[in-house]
Amino acid sequence: MPTASPRPDAAARSRSGRVAGAGRLGADPGGRGVPHWQWLAALALILAGASIPVVRFLVLWPMDQWQVDVEVYREAGISILLGRPIYGAMTEAPQLLPFTYPPFAALLAVPLALLPFGVVGWAWTAAQVAATAGIVWYAGYRLIHSGPGGRARPVVLGLLAAPMFWLHPVGDGIRFGQVNAFIVLACLMDLRRPRPRLLASVPPGVLVGLAMAIKLTPGVFVIHYLLCRRWKEAGTAIATAAGAWLGAFLVLPEASLVFWGGALQDPARLGPNMGTSNQSMRGVLMRVGPDGVPGVAIWLLCVVLVGAFGFALAGRAYRAGDSITEVATIGLLACLLSPVAWIHHFHWMVVVILAVLGADPWRDRRRALAAAVLLAWFIARLPWWGISWIANAWPPVLVGRLLQNADLVGALLALWLLAWSLARPSARLPRDGDRVSPG
Repeated sequence: MPTASPRPDAAARSRSGRVAGAGRLGADPGGRGVPHWQWLAALALILAGASIPVVRFLVLWPMDQWQVDVEVYREAGISILLGRPIYGAMTEAPQLLPFTYPPFAALLAVPLALLPFGVVGWAWTAAQVAATAGIVWYAGYRLIHSGPGGRARPVVLGLLAAPMFWLHPVGDGIRFGQVNAFIVLACLMDLRRPRPRLLASVPPGVLVGLAMAIKLTPGVFVIHYLLCRRWKEAGTAIATAAGAWLGAFLVLPEASLVFWGGALQDPARLGPNMGTSNQSMRGVLMRVGPDGVPGVAIWLLCVVLVGAFGFALAGRAYRAGDSITEVATIGLLACLLSPVAWIHHFHWMVVVILAVLGADPWRDRRRALAAAVLLAWFIARLPWWGISWIANAWPPVLVGRLLQNADLVGALLALWLLAWSLARPSARLPRDGDRVSPG
C-alpha cells in the first residue's frame, strides 16, 4: 500500500533554512578566484605572528627546557622500539618527565623516534603553527567568508591568526611542543557546521573519538552528545576511541594494563598539581582553599555548578545552529572541570575568541570589544605577574592571588561572554548550516 509523502515539519524547514544560509555564507569558501598575493600575504602574517613565540622558545630558550613535551612523546616511541616499559621511562635530566597518555598515543609517537630530536622539535612546531592557523580558518569561518572580509579571505585569515600565537596558552604549547593544537583542531572540525569537505566521508564523532583515544579530556564532548541526545555521534566517538584502545592493547598489552590499571589514577605523574600552571578549578582551590574533605567538597560543588551552566549553554548553541560557540564552550569545560588543566590546555581560547567575535563584529562593536578583552587577558601572562607579586610580598596579597589564578578567572569570564554573545541577535545571522563545505 503506497504511503503519502511526509510533509516537511518546522524542524525540516529550519534545517533547510540553515543549509540555504550556509550556502550564502560558504560561497567559494575554498578561496578559488582569490589572487595568489593574498595567500602569500596570509602566510607572511601567520609567520610574522608565530615568529615571536618561535624565536623566544626555540632559539633563545635554554636547551635543557627545549621542546620537553614532544621529547616525552618521542621517548614513548623509542620505548616501543626498544621494548622498554613505556610508563617507566623518563626524559633526560633535569626534566625527568614520564609519558602520561594512553598507549594508543605512544603508538602514534613511533615515527617521532625515527628522526633526530632537533628535527622533531622544529617539525612539531611547524605543525602546531599550521594547526593553529587551521583552527582560525574553521572557527572564524563566519567572519572570514562573510561581510567585508569575504572579498579578502586569506588576508582576514592572516590578520585573525597572527595575534592568536601571542596568547600564552598557544605560546606555551609551542614552548613545550604540546599536542593541544591538534586536539582542538580535530574536535572543531568534527563538530563545526557546515562540515569541512575533508570530512565528507567521515562520520561525525570519529575525530572526537580519536582525540579521546590520544588524550582523555575530549571525553567531555561525548557527555555533550549524550545530553543533547545525539546518540549516533556519541556512539561513533565511543566506538572509535574504544577501537583505538583495543588495537593498542593487542599490540601493547602490558603497557595497556599498566596505564588503565594504575598510571591513569596517579595524578603525581602529571606534575605538581598545586603549581601555578594548573589553572583548573581544582588547581586553584588547592592553592587558596581548604585541604582535605572540605576542599574536595567545594571542588565537586563547583564542578556541578559550572558543568550545569556550561553544558546547558553548549546545548543552546547546538540548537541555535552556532557550532563555534558549542565547541568553544565544551572546550572550556574540558579545562575547567578537569582536576588538572595546565596553561597550554587553554588553547581552546582561540575558538572562544572567534566565537565571541561572531559573523559581523563590524556591526556590533561590543563583540569586538569583548573579544579584545579576552585576547589581551590571555596575552598578558597574568599568572606570572601574580607569582612576582607574591614573591615580592607586595600588598595587598589578594591582588597577587587573583593574578596568580587569572587564567581560571579569564576562562569563567569567557564562559559568561559566550552566553552573552549567543543571546545577541547577530549570533544567529548567518547560521551554521548542515551541508558539507568546500572549506
